[in-house]
Amino acid sequence: MQQLLAPIEAFLKCATPDSWIREAVKPENLATLLIDHCNCELKAAQTGMFFVRRYAVDRESGQQMLDWAKPYEQFVYCKDRDIEHFLNRDSKKNDFTTGLVAKADFGHGTELIAKMVRLIKEEFHHFEQVLEIMHERGIPYRNMRAGRYAKGMMKMVRTHEPAALIDKLIIGAFIEARSCERFAKLAPHLDEELNKFYVSLLRSEARHYQDYLNLAEVIAGEEIGDRIELIAENEAHLISSIDEEFNFHSGAPTEG
Repeated sequence: MQQLLAPIEAFLKCATPDSWIREAVKPENLATLLIDHCNCELKAAQTGMFFVRRYAVDRESGQQMLDWAKPYEQFVYCKDRDIEHFLNRDSKKNDFTTGLVAKADFGHGTELIAKMVRLIKEEFHHFEQVLEIMHERGIPYRNMRAGRYAKGMMKMVRTHEPAALIDKLIIGAFIEARSCERFAKLAPHLDEELNKFYVSLLRSEARHYQDYLNLAEVIAGEEIGDRIELIAENEAHLISSIDEEFNFHSGAPTEG
């Protein structure tokens, strides 16, 4: 595990505060932790879809992506959702094998499609896994508003292309790296089922971080170390500073 985490810990400018861990493992916060984790997995899949649809594929392929996401989004945005029906639906193969057509005017389409489709499959699967754990524990799913972290990271995105794409990919790398770091930090403090589950997520989260970073470097076609450093400092500030609201990516809690 340490070999897996070493590059991630070097990439991040700060560790998760111990105060956040103490807050996260409180029994009264377990539902919030799992619900927000569940939401984060869906948002991660939606982010991967955004990259593919916005930059890499033609309109017809983009519609195929939307059709793939439809059962998940219908479940999330429906007020009368049925968890058992969703988890046991006939189409739960999460298999997307239809060929996507890359845009002719985007030189990195094939690589972006390959990495993001794999990421999306895994994030949808993780969403279902968390939802199943919640269902077994009698924790109902609910939507949660985006926390300070995601909003604060997106403020770093430049407004012109390809700089906007590069920034979003770098931010994606930081979000995945932070998730991986938090799974590892939380696992020893959780019950056996959640411990095993969070440890099982480490390898895919670590690969997602590296995939995002590699895509940013390839698409930029030049050194992006300064940009990574700037975004890293902002990410560290969001994680280490006081946050009034607890969620999976929140900063240090106010301890009273």
